[in-house]
Amino acid sequence: MGVRLVPLIAVVLSLLVVAGATSCRRQDHPGKATQMAVVTTLFPLHDFTKNIVGGKASVTLLLPPGVEAHGFEPKAGNMLSISKADLFIYTGAQMESWAEGVVRGAGNEDLLVVDASKGVILREGMVGHHDESHPGHGRTDPHIWLDLVNAEKMVDTILAALAQRDPQNDKTYAANAAAYKEKLRALDRAFKNTLQTCRKDTFIHGGHFAFGYLAARYGLHYISAYQGSPDAEPTPKRLIELKKTMEEKGIRYVYYEELITPRVAEILARETGAKLLKLHGAHNVTKQEFEGGISFLAIMEENLNNLKAGLECR
Repeated sequence: MGVRLVPLIAVVLSLLVVAGATSCRRQDHPGKATQMAVVTTLFPLHDFTKNIVGGKASVTLLLPPGVEAHGFEPKAGNMLSISKADLFIYTGAQMESWAEGVVRGAGNEDLLVVDASKGVILREGMVGHHDESHPGHGRTDPHIWLDLVNAEKMVDTILAALAQRDPQNDKTYAANAAAYKEKLRALDRAFKNTLQTCRKDTFIHGGHFAFGYLAARYGLHYISAYQGSPDAEPTPKRLIELKKTMEEKGIRYVYYEELITPRVAEILARETGAKLLKLHGAHNVTKQEFEGGISFLAIMEENLNNLKAGLECR
């Protein structure tokens, strides 16, 4: 994923907006309790946080529902939200390269900034997202939440920040986090038990490289059509290689990703006679899904069902 910078004009306008709003940040009215305000960048962070706070804090998703995460560019309204927040939670510099600049521009000196990748070992390989902060260190995959063990670590990191900022409700947050982590563990067991019964161990993805953590967790071989930035279309040579792999391994399904026209997956399906199945990276959801209350757990359960079909599991 190439680094995306906030346009200079947008930053200047944002700073002007924030400067006018800073004086009217959340004001406590006598005798009236105010909720802690939390801003999260991607959908998994939003869902994790909502499960932990259980209604005792307001949680805002910065990425508008329906917007593909890799093409997102923050706007003035995003900085305004952050200028009023108590916590800002993001996945990490590898995923949201724009986050640090936006936080600085928001001018919120009281803001607690939470890097949810803290304590997670990032995977590096020939395929993935270039880590601009460590040039020459290869490509770093930032989709850490797709390993459910990492998701537990992210929940712990978010919990610690919430308890630090709102110690009055720390026991409630801890209990909610423990209950949610048990659901993650149960789903992890379901993935393990199901995927060890499969006839095939290789899945082809017509989307950008996102499922390296999931594949590593469950001993699968994962091949993405995109070998670098999601903006760089696969070459004809790459498509020929994938077609050959599918034919050699007898792969009858090809996966596509959410919120992007599945053109590459459709080409592979048409060339090989394979069927299409969705594999959801959970970066973001549609407006309809968001309003309908879809959860990260539900997305991952659907992924398991589609992997079960595509890998021909019992």
